[in-house]
Amino acid sequence: MRIGFIGLGSQGGPMARRIIDAGYETTLWARRHSSLLPYVKTPAKVVGTLAELGAASDLVCICVVDDAGVREVITGEDGVLQGMREGGVIAIHSTVHPDTCRDLSTEAARRGVSIVDAPVSGGGPGAAAGTLLVMVGGDAKVVERCRPVFATYADPVVHLGGLGSGEVAKLLNNLLFTANLATAASTLRLGESLGVDPARLGEVITHGTSNSFALGRVVSAGGTLDRIAAHAGGLLRKDVGLVADLAEAVGTEAGIVLDAADATLAMMDHAR
Repeated sequence: MRIGFIGLGSQGGPMARRIIDAGYETTLWARRHSSLLPYVKTPAKVVGTLAELGAASDLVCICVVDDAGVREVITGEDGVLQGMREGGVIAIHSTVHPDTCRDLSTEAARRGVSIVDAPVSGGGPGAAAGTLLVMVGGDAKVVERCRPVFATYADPVVHLGGLGSGEVAKLLNNLLFTANLATAASTLRLGESLGVDPARLGEVITHGTSNSFALGRVVSAGGTLDRIAAHAGGLLRKDVGLVADLAEAVGTEAGIVLDAADATLAMMDHAR
């Protein structure tokens, strides 16, 4: 497959590099020329428009920030769909609303192009190491066509079901992570009030049965949520809000996990 990649940020950049290093014919596009500089000495091609990238690709991977950005690069004027041939595939690696993927799939289908939602978890280090988690929703045959490419930067690649199910899984993952931040920070704070040094308590719990990824982030940040709030507070608020909207739409109670996530957002001054 010929691969196009859009979104060469801290996570997308290493993903694209893994694809290139695996020997796939790869085409890149970016708004900022500086984003393309790390690939000057690679075999990757660079094009000036999204439509050109679509025309040069059998699979286009998108790793931009939000729903509006995903819509723009796919269906905007001179967007990817303007150039893609029938039988092409677009993989949305961004964390967006499942309905965004479904709406775009309907439009892409008119051109004979398939869409899979494939949000990722693991950050830039995971991408560079080839150990990202990719959560995929979409037609099984299309997913299997994409799997070898995803496997260049991910292990595992999990097919959740129909289109949108990957996004739902990613949002639930982020909801629980957000909830865990509040319980971790409040536990360290309670320990301090009971005379236990938070750093020492963090060392203990990270080696015990209550360990979690969230706890590790809180401990490494000195026991507070300030650092996490600065670089991820807005994104976590977005994702928690999306889950709350999904639950409300189907008439189900999100329960304690949403309460805890809201507590985290309040502690970070990023309340919904």
